[in-house]
Amino acid sequence: EEPLHRLPPEPGRDGHNGTRCFAEHIPEIVTGSITLLICLCGLVGNGAILWLLGFRIRRNPFTAYLLNLAVADSCFLLCTSVFLVIYHMPMLSCFQPEILRVLPLFHSMVLLMYSTSLYLLTAISVERCVGVLWPFWCRCHRPKLLSAIVCSLLWALAFVLAGLVYFVCDLGHSEHCWMVLGTSCFLNFCFFTPFVVLSNVILFIKRPPGKLYVVVLLSVIFFFAFGIPFGVEVFLNLPSSHELLPEKTTFLLALLNCSINPVIYFLVGSWRQCRFQGSMKVALRRVFEEKVVSKKETHVDPQYSGPSE
Repeated sequence: EEPLHRLPPEPGRDGHNGTRCFAEHIPEIVTGSITLLICLCGLVGNGAILWLLGFRIRRNPFTAYLLNLAVADSCFLLCTSVFLVIYHMPMLSCFQPEILRVLPLFHSMVLLMYSTSLYLLTAISVERCVGVLWPFWCRCHRPKLLSAIVCSLLWALAFVLAGLVYFVCDLGHSEHCWMVLGTSCFLNFCFFTPFVVLSNVILFIKRPPGKLYVVVLLSVIFFFAFGIPFGVEVFLNLPSSHELLPEKTTFLLALLNCSINPVIYFLVGSWRQCRFQGSMKVALRRVFEEKVVSKKETHVDPQYSGPSE
């Protein structure tokens, strides 16, 4: 079934039909325009994070994770932006281009980026929790390349799962589709999600000092509020992928989730003395390069979570 089955199968060749077709889809076009605006704003924010974390901020294990998280969010927003343009083209002229057949690939890309974001948040939460519970091990025994290795393995896992969904479910419509979906669902919601919850509960109880703790906690909260509903709907609708359309509320929430992290970094990093101060670069440095301000913070390894953590 075509994803845009509501549109006429034949292109409208005269101006009257084209105008009528446009008028019939004005609500969807308006919704799509708002969604595209959210994507563009999110791309600007994540692009700034990529530039600053990649070239302007001193690196540490957590900037590596957050840099990869910004890449996943940016790819999600970019894929959605391209898809929105393709998706709404027929509504302007009643013409269905063959390129609309890329919809299954788009859903697999969505699954890839969504899963990668969840995996990276899990790694950030678990490593932060380990650093608080066993600071001596992190100071003396933590491998220097651990962040790079973990990020590579998580991307590889997400690629494999998304690829299987695309080839087995979207293209092949195999009877093994539910097995693939079940595996992905189990890993996302029964394996990684509990680790995120448990790690952040421990962090909330321990309440380690520093702005990084607040950043991690807020990022996880917004992911559960905005990202999880969309993830559930993705898995429920992948066997019939044309049901997952960009005007869905959960889709908009997922886009907000991908766009909110730069705002969190800026607000947390710039909050000083009950007001916001400084640029994005200064805010990020306060989060990831903040100097030790008290002797109580010296028990945590500087190399592990930045000079201040």
